[in-house]
Order: sequence, then C-alpha cells, then structure tokens
Amino acid sequence: MRVQVQVRGRRARRWITFGLIAFGAVFLVIGLVLAGTTISFLADAERARGTVVALEWRDDDHGMSHGKRTHDGPVAYPVVEFTSADGTPRTFRSSTGTNPPSYEKGDRVEVLYRAESPGDARIDGFASLWLLPLLFGGIGLVIAGVGTVMALVTRRRSRSAGPSPALGR
Repeated sequence: MRVQVQVRGRRARRWITFGLIAFGAVFLVIGLVLAGTTISFLADAERARGTVVALEWRDDDHGMSHGKRTHDGPVAYPVVEFTSADGTPRTFRSSTGTNPPSYEKGDRVEVLYRAESPGDARIDGFASLWLLPLLFGGIGLVIAGVGTVMALVTRRRSRSAGPSPALGR
C-alpha cells in the first residue's frame, strides 16, 4: 500500500511540475510576443505632440480578494488629441488606465503613431508601451522558474535516494 502512495505522489508532483513549467512558458511567450509587437511599433512610429483633452473614467473591476472581485473605484483613461504628419487632427483614448490618473486634462504628451494607420496611437510612456510585456513575461518567468526548481529538486532527491528495493528496481 505504501508503495502505491509514493508512486501516486511522485506522479502528481511530476504533473504539477510540468504544469507549472508549461503555464509559465505560455505566459513568457505571450510576454515576448507583446514585447516584439511593441518593438515593431516603435521602429515604425511617427512622433507628434499631443494634449490630454479629457479623462474617460470607467468602472473597471480588478483584483481578487479571497475569491471575490474587489472594486477599487473608477479608472481614468486619457483621451489625447494630436495632429498627424498629414495635418489631420486625431483623437484617441489610451488603452492604459490608472487610478489615480497618470495625466490631467491639459497635459502635453508625446504621441507615437503609425503613419499608415494614425488611429493606432499610443502615449510615449513606460506603462502604455511596456507594462503588459513585462507583466506577462515576469509572471511567466517566475512560474516557470518555480516549476524548474521543483523539477531539479525532485530529480536530485530521486538520484540521492537510489533504487528502492520495495519497487523492484
């Protein structure tokens, strides 16, 4: 009976370890893809001066607390107006919102946009360019790292224990 429990426990640890490494690898790949997209965007981006003309407040539920969704209040998304190289005035809402707001109405900001699609614009700031790639990549790296350490520790323990006579190895 004891041998079966050990074998089942060992299998469960292997699956958990594999799951952690796989889950972490997926998050890491997503982070790398997002970073590549940002780098590609930056390589082709035109620059323009813009002005925050409004803050669009939205009730975004985020965070988890003991299994329940918590409500931290509304989040402010800056609405920015700029003039593209062809002289056309453009307006966009940033995809990155914060509470407290990172920008106030009237703030001057540097805008990055693609000349062929000026609607694809972003504020030239750390959060709007790098937050998601770093978040996904960092979480993936930590989770995959934990799984890898578990795998190495388990392997070392199984090597140092040697073959078990009860298992008939």
